[in-house]
Amino acid sequence: MVDIRPLIGEHVNFIFVSEAGSGKSEIALNFAHWLKDLGDKPVHFFDLDMTKPLFRSRDVCEEMEEAGIIFHYEEQFMDAPTLVGGVNRLLRDPDCYVILDVGGDYIGARSVGGYAPQINTDQTIVYYVLNSYRPWSYDIDHIDGTLGKILGVSHIELGKLHMINNPNNGLTTTEKEFLDGCNRMEEIISPYAAIDFACVKEDLYENVKASQKIPVFPIRLFLTYEWLNADLDLDVNIAPGGPPMPGRG
Repeated sequence: MVDIRPLIGEHVNFIFVSEAGSGKSEIALNFAHWLKDLGDKPVHFFDLDMTKPLFRSRDVCEEMEEAGIIFHYEEQFMDAPTLVGGVNRLLRDPDCYVILDVGGDYIGARSVGGYAPQINTDQTIVYYVLNSYRPWSYDIDHIDGTLGKILGVSHIELGKLHMINNPNNGLTTTEKEFLDGCNRMEEIISPYAAIDFACVKEDLYENVKASQKIPVFPIRLFLTYEWLNADLDLDVNIAPGGPPMPGRG
Protein backbone atom coordinates (compact mmCIF):
# COMPACT_ATOMS: atom_id res chain seq x y z
CA MET A 1 0.00 0.00 0.00
CA VAL A 2 1.29 3.44 -0.97
CA ASP A 3 1.26 5.84 1.98
CA ILE A 4 0.10 9.24 0.69
CA ARG A 5 -1.11 10.56 4.05
CA PRO A 6 1.99 12.76 4.58
CA LEU A 7 1.33 14.37 1.20
CA ILE A 8 -2.35 15.11 1.51
CA GLY A 9 -2.64 16.21 5.13
CA GLU A 10 -6.20 17.34 5.78
CA HIS A 11 -7.00 18.01 2.11
CA VAL A 12 -9.97 16.18 0.64
CA ASN A 13 -10.21 17.56 -2.93
CA PHE A 14 -7.58 16.84 -5.58
CA ILE A 15 -7.62 18.46 -9.03
CA PHE A 16 -5.36 17.12 -11.79
CA VAL A 17 -4.52 19.45 -14.68
CA SER A 18 -1.96 19.48 -17.48
CA GLU A 19 -1.66 18.94 -21.21
CA ALA A 20 -2.90 15.73 -22.79
CA GLY A 21 -0.20 13.07 -22.87
CA SER A 22 1.47 14.13 -19.62
CA GLY A 23 0.15 11.09 -17.73
CA LYS A 24 -2.40 13.15 -15.81
CA SER A 25 -5.24 10.65 -16.07
CA GLU A 26 -3.05 7.68 -15.15
CA ILE A 27 -1.85 9.46 -12.02
CA ALA A 28 -5.38 10.57 -11.12
CA LEU A 29 -6.64 6.97 -11.41
CA ASN A 30 -3.82 5.67 -9.23
CA PHE A 31 -4.40 8.49 -6.75
CA ALA A 32 -8.02 7.41 -6.42
CA HIS A 33 -6.89 3.88 -5.55
CA TRP A 34 -4.41 5.23 -2.99
CA LEU A 35 -7.16 7.26 -1.35
CA LYS A 36 -9.45 4.24 -1.37
CA ASP A 37 -6.73 2.22 0.39
CA LEU A 38 -6.78 4.75 3.25
CA GLY A 39 -10.26 3.47 3.99
CA ASP A 40 -11.47 6.50 5.93
CA LYS A 41 -13.73 8.24 3.38
CA PRO A 42 -15.64 7.38 0.21
CA VAL A 43 -13.77 8.35 -2.97
CA HIS A 44 -15.53 10.19 -5.81
CA PHE A 45 -13.80 10.41 -9.20
CA PHE A 46 -14.97 12.89 -11.84
CA ASP A 47 -13.84 12.50 -15.44
CA LEU A 48 -14.09 16.06 -16.76
CA ASP A 49 -12.16 15.42 -19.97
CA MET A 50 -14.35 16.86 -22.70
CA THR A 51 -11.63 17.52 -25.26
CA LYS A 52 -9.85 14.27 -26.13
CA PRO A 53 -11.61 11.02 -27.12
CA LEU A 54 -8.45 8.92 -26.61
CA PHE A 55 -7.38 7.58 -23.22
CA ARG A 56 -9.99 9.05 -20.92
CA SER A 57 -10.53 7.87 -17.37
CA ARG A 58 -14.06 6.79 -18.19
CA ASP A 59 -12.59 3.96 -20.25
CA VAL A 60 -11.89 2.10 -16.98
CA CYS A 61 -15.05 3.23 -15.18
CA GLU A 62 -16.20 -0.35 -14.55
CA GLU A 63 -12.86 -1.37 -13.07
CA MET A 64 -12.82 1.66 -10.79
CA GLU A 65 -16.33 0.98 -9.55
CA GLU A 66 -15.42 -2.64 -8.85
CA ALA A 67 -12.65 -1.28 -6.59
CA GLY A 68 -15.22 0.71 -4.62
CA ILE A 69 -14.53 4.12 -6.20
CA ILE A 70 -17.63 6.18 -7.08
CA PHE A 71 -17.16 7.22 -10.69
CA HIS A 72 -18.84 10.22 -12.34
CA TYR A 73 -18.89 11.22 -15.99
CA GLU A 74 -21.36 12.36 -18.60
CA GLU A 75 -21.88 10.73 -21.98
CA GLN A 76 -21.23 13.09 -24.87
CA PHE A 77 -23.18 13.51 -28.05
CA MET A 78 -20.54 13.30 -30.78
CA ASP A 79 -18.04 16.07 -29.87
CA ALA A 80 -20.51 18.19 -27.89
CA PRO A 81 -19.06 18.86 -24.40
CA THR A 82 -21.38 17.81 -21.59
CA LEU A 83 -20.50 18.55 -17.98
CA VAL A 84 -21.34 16.04 -15.26
CA GLY A 85 -23.33 17.32 -12.28
CA GLY A 86 -22.70 17.12 -8.55
CA VAL A 87 -19.19 18.54 -8.53
CA ASN A 88 -19.78 21.61 -6.36
CA ARG A 89 -21.83 19.69 -3.81
CA LEU A 90 -19.12 17.08 -3.28
CA LEU A 91 -16.27 19.60 -3.30
CA ARG A 92 -17.96 21.17 -0.28
CA ASP A 93 -18.33 17.86 1.55
CA PRO A 94 -15.44 17.28 4.02
CA ASP A 95 -16.53 13.68 4.60
CA CYS A 96 -15.46 12.36 1.20
CA TYR A 97 -12.48 12.53 -1.14
CA VAL A 98 -13.02 14.10 -4.56
CA ILE A 99 -10.74 13.79 -7.59
CA LEU A 100 -11.27 15.88 -10.72
CA ASP A 101 -9.46 14.65 -13.83
CA VAL A 102 -9.60 17.81 -15.94
CA GLY A 103 -9.40 17.54 -19.71
CA GLY A 104 -5.98 18.20 -21.15
CA ASP A 105 -4.88 21.71 -22.14
CA TYR A 106 -6.37 25.11 -21.47
CA ILE A 107 -9.48 24.37 -23.53
CA GLY A 108 -10.40 21.49 -21.25
CA ALA A 109 -9.48 23.50 -18.17
CA ARG A 110 -12.35 25.88 -18.89
CA SER A 111 -14.65 23.19 -17.52
CA VAL A 112 -13.57 23.85 -13.92
CA GLY A 113 -13.77 27.65 -14.04
CA GLY A 114 -17.19 27.59 -12.41
CA TYR A 115 -15.83 25.56 -9.51
CA ALA A 116 -12.96 27.96 -8.80
CA PRO A 117 -14.43 29.40 -5.56
CA GLN A 118 -14.46 25.93 -4.04
CA ILE A 119 -11.18 24.82 -5.62
CA ASN A 120 -9.37 27.86 -4.20
CA THR A 121 -9.98 26.75 -0.61
CA ASP A 122 -7.83 25.19 2.07
CA GLN A 123 -9.27 21.73 1.53
CA THR A 124 -8.14 21.48 -2.10
CA ILE A 125 -4.84 20.64 -3.80
CA VAL A 126 -4.33 21.27 -7.51
CA TYR A 127 -1.73 18.98 -9.07
CA TYR A 128 0.02 20.04 -12.26
CA VAL A 129 1.72 17.12 -14.02
CA LEU A 130 5.14 17.75 -15.54
CA ASN A 131 6.75 15.47 -18.11
CA SER A 132 10.04 16.52 -19.65
CA TYR A 133 9.46 14.08 -22.53
CA ARG A 134 6.54 16.18 -23.74
CA PRO A 135 6.92 19.47 -25.66
CA TRP A 136 4.89 21.58 -23.22
CA SER A 137 7.20 20.65 -20.32
CA TYR A 138 10.43 20.71 -22.31
CA ASP A 139 11.70 23.93 -20.74
CA ILE A 140 10.53 26.67 -18.38
CA ASP A 141 9.16 28.81 -21.20
CA HIS A 142 6.90 26.01 -22.43
CA ILE A 143 5.79 25.20 -18.87
CA ASP A 144 5.07 28.85 -18.10
CA GLY A 145 3.14 29.36 -21.34
CA THR A 146 0.95 26.28 -20.95
CA LEU A 147 0.38 26.75 -17.24
CA GLY A 148 -0.49 30.42 -17.70
CA LYS A 149 -3.22 29.54 -20.20
CA ILE A 150 -4.66 26.83 -17.93
CA LEU A 151 -4.74 29.12 -14.89
CA GLY A 152 -6.23 31.93 -16.94
CA VAL A 153 -9.30 29.99 -18.07
CA SER A 154 -9.78 27.87 -14.94
CA HIS A 155 -9.39 30.77 -12.46
CA ILE A 156 -7.30 28.50 -10.23
CA GLU A 157 -4.99 30.53 -8.01
CA LEU A 158 -1.27 30.06 -8.59
CA GLY A 159 -0.72 29.40 -4.89
CA LYS A 160 -2.92 26.30 -5.06
CA LEU A 161 -0.57 24.51 -7.45
CA HIS A 162 1.52 21.50 -6.48
CA MET A 163 3.88 19.94 -9.01
CA ILE A 164 4.15 16.25 -9.91
CA ASN A 165 6.99 14.87 -12.01
CA ASN A 166 6.02 12.05 -14.37
CA PRO A 167 9.09 11.24 -16.52
CA ASN A 168 7.22 8.69 -18.58
CA ASN A 169 8.34 8.18 -22.17
CA GLY A 170 5.72 5.63 -23.15
CA LEU A 171 5.01 2.00 -22.45
CA THR A 172 8.66 1.04 -22.85
CA THR A 173 10.09 3.65 -20.45
CA THR A 174 13.41 2.52 -19.01
CA GLU A 175 15.04 3.10 -15.65
CA LYS A 176 17.54 5.43 -17.30
CA GLU A 177 14.76 7.48 -18.90
CA PHE A 178 13.07 7.86 -15.53
CA LEU A 179 16.29 9.03 -13.86
CA ASP A 180 17.21 11.35 -16.75
CA GLY A 181 13.69 12.80 -16.74
CA CYS A 182 13.83 13.44 -13.00
CA ASN A 183 17.18 15.18 -13.27
CA ARG A 184 16.07 17.31 -16.17
CA MET A 185 12.84 18.43 -14.50
CA GLU A 186 14.67 19.22 -11.26
CA GLU A 187 17.00 21.51 -13.20
CA ILE A 188 14.10 23.21 -14.96
CA ILE A 189 11.63 23.72 -12.15
CA SER A 190 13.62 23.88 -8.89
CA PRO A 191 14.42 27.62 -9.14
CA TYR A 192 10.69 28.34 -9.25
CA ALA A 193 8.74 25.62 -7.44
CA ALA A 194 9.05 22.41 -5.46
CA ILE A 195 7.97 19.03 -6.79
CA ASP A 196 5.78 17.05 -4.38
CA PHE A 197 6.50 13.59 -5.77
CA ALA A 198 7.54 11.63 -8.84
CA CYS A 199 5.76 8.73 -10.51
CA VAL A 200 7.23 5.67 -12.17
CA LYS A 201 5.82 2.57 -13.81
CA GLU A 202 5.33 -0.09 -11.17
CA ASP A 203 7.76 -2.52 -12.83
CA LEU A 204 10.61 0.00 -12.38
CA TYR A 205 9.72 1.08 -8.86
CA GLU A 206 11.99 -1.18 -6.81
CA ASN A 207 15.06 -0.09 -8.78
CA VAL A 208 14.44 3.67 -8.47
CA LYS A 209 12.42 4.21 -5.29
CA ALA A 210 15.45 5.44 -3.32
CA SER A 211 16.97 7.48 -6.15
CA GLN A 212 15.20 10.80 -5.45
CA LYS A 213 15.02 13.31 -2.62
CA ILE A 214 11.25 13.42 -3.07
CA PRO A 215 8.82 10.49 -2.70
CA VAL A 216 8.60 8.14 -5.68
CA PHE A 217 5.28 6.38 -6.21
CA PRO A 218 4.64 3.37 -8.43
CA ILE A 219 1.77 3.71 -10.88
CA ARG A 220 -0.16 1.06 -12.70
CA LEU A 221 -0.91 1.87 -16.33
CA PHE A 222 -4.67 1.58 -16.68
CA LEU A 223 -5.07 3.24 -20.10
CA THR A 224 -3.37 1.24 -22.84
CA TYR A 225 -3.98 0.45 -26.47
CA GLU A 226 -6.14 -2.66 -26.70
CA TRP A 227 -4.08 -4.11 -29.53
CA LEU A 228 -0.79 -3.92 -27.65
CA ASN A 229 0.74 -6.81 -25.72
CA ALA A 230 3.69 -7.04 -23.37
CA ASP A 231 6.00 -8.35 -26.07
CA LEU A 232 5.38 -5.55 -28.54
CA ASP A 233 8.32 -3.21 -29.06
CA LEU A 234 7.25 0.40 -29.61
CA ASP A 235 9.11 3.17 -31.37
CA VAL A 236 9.02 6.65 -29.88
CA ASN A 237 8.21 9.42 -32.35
CA ILE A 238 10.77 12.18 -32.14
CA ALA A 239 10.12 15.67 -33.38
CA PRO A 240 13.08 16.94 -35.44
CA GLY A 241 15.33 18.92 -33.14
CA GLY A 242 13.03 18.54 -30.16
CA PRO A 243 11.52 16.30 -27.51
CA PRO A 244 9.35 13.24 -28.21
CA MET A 245 6.01 13.98 -29.77
CA PRO A 246 2.90 13.70 -27.60
CA GLY A 247 1.68 10.23 -26.80
CA ARG A 248 -0.16 8.51 -24.02
CA GLY A 249 1.14 9.12 -20.54
